[in-house]
Amino acid sequence: MQTIISKNSYYALLLLFFAAIHDAHALLSDCTTESPWQEQKQDIINANLTGIGVVTIWGVANWDYFTSSPKSTEENWFQNDTSSGGADKIGHMYTSYVSTHGLSYLYETWCINKDDAALYGALSSLAILGYMEVGDSFSDYGFSNEDFIANSIGSLLGYYLYINPDIASKIDLRLEYGIHPNNNDLTTDYENHKYLLALKLNGFEYFRNSFMKHIELQVGYYSRGFDDPLATRERNLFFGIGLNLTDLFRRHSYKKTATVLRYIQIPGTNIEFNRDINK
Repeated sequence: MQTIISKNSYYALLLLFFAAIHDAHALLSDCTTESPWQEQKQDIINANLTGIGVVTIWGVANWDYFTSSPKSTEENWFQNDTSSGGADKIGHMYTSYVSTHGLSYLYETWCINKDDAALYGALSSLAILGYMEVGDSFSDYGFSNEDFIANSIGSLLGYYLYINPDIASKIDLRLEYGIHPNNNDLTTDYENHKYLLALKLNGFEYFRNSFMKHIELQVGYYSRGFDDPLATRERNLFFGIGLNLTDLFRRHSYKKTATVLRYIQIPGTNIEFNRDINK
């Protein structure tokens, strides 16, 4: 779904993520032993049922869930004739990636070991967002195969980086939100969104004792002009050179800020070289 669903899933999942990272490090120190499996299972089931329950209530109230026969819709991917040039699909991937990490942190605070917490976090993210797509199928929106696949990719990437901290020290997936928003809904304002992968050079031992530890290489995508039928549409790929703010804040003991900056790109902290593939 490319409209209201993105707004609410972003709000809920990003709030969950930031709440989780706020408490996780303090609470993990209290976990001297892993919690019993039956307790783990019940906690995880409750978390998923809570997420699904919230989606159901909100979907019935605001998204017309269960008002029509189930159907699917073809939204395509990054074609020029789509509603946002594919930015919404990367948005789904990003949301599921962030929610996987947020839920994984949350499960760790319940004294579940890291590998299991990551697996359950990824599966929970996929289940809750997948249920959202199922709910869409019983509304005017319809089930989107593209959204489901994007959610799956994001959950898989979130799981892989969570259980491989050495790889995660080198790679971030981030959202940049422009400083001149076009509307009141920042989460579906794709005209001001940019999504990027950052390769952090300080993650490589060769660069850790040189100036290059402050540098990261970026590759990303954004679309413009898709919300105005009179505007010229752009689908932009870009290569960037940026400052490694995650490392900078971590070295100065701002660990929570550094963690947030693994997911958020601050505008104006990189140099971009763009190519509009519509030209």
